[in-house]
Amino acid sequence: MPKLDIEAIPRSNATGYPSPFAKAVEGRWWRRLAPAGGLTQMGASHVVLRPGAWSSQRHFHHGVDELVVMLAGEAVLVEDAGETLLQAGDVAAWARGERNGHVLQNRSGEDCVFVAISAGDAHGDSGEYPDIDMVFTPAGFAHKDGTPW
Repeated sequence: MPKLDIEAIPRSNATGYPSPFAKAVEGRWWRRLAPAGGLTQMGASHVVLRPGAWSSQRHFHHGVDELVVMLAGEAVLVEDAGETLLQAGDVAAWARGERNGHVLQNRSGEDCVFVAISAGDAHGDSGEYPDIDMVFTPAGFAHKDGTPW
C-alpha cells in the first residue's frame, strides 16, 4: 500500500451545516484520506481540531459505522452517558444504528489530531442530532419535523 503524503492532500474546513450550527466546526480542518488512497468502500479523514473546535454537532448514524483514532493532543468525547477524555493512542467506535449521540470537543489550548474512519452505506446514510433541531438524510439537512433547512 502506498504511503500517502498528508501535506499534499488538500485540506478544508468546509461544512454543510446550516447557520448557526456551522460555528462550532469552524476550527475543524480535514483532509480526505480515502479518495487520496483510491479507497471506495470506506471513508477516512485526517482531522485537526483547533482549540475550541468541535468535530461535528453531536450525532449518530443509521447506516454508517464510525471509528476514531487519536494521534495527538486531547479531546473530550461527549456522548449520551457523559464525557470521556481521549488522548493520543485512544480509540473510540460507534456501530451504525446505535442511538448514542457523540462529538469530540477540543477544550484544550493545543490542536488535537485524529483519524476518523467510516464504513457502510455513506450515500444512503441518515442520522440524528439529539441536541438540536436537525436530522440528515441522503437529501440533506432537515428539521426534525422534516422541513428542509
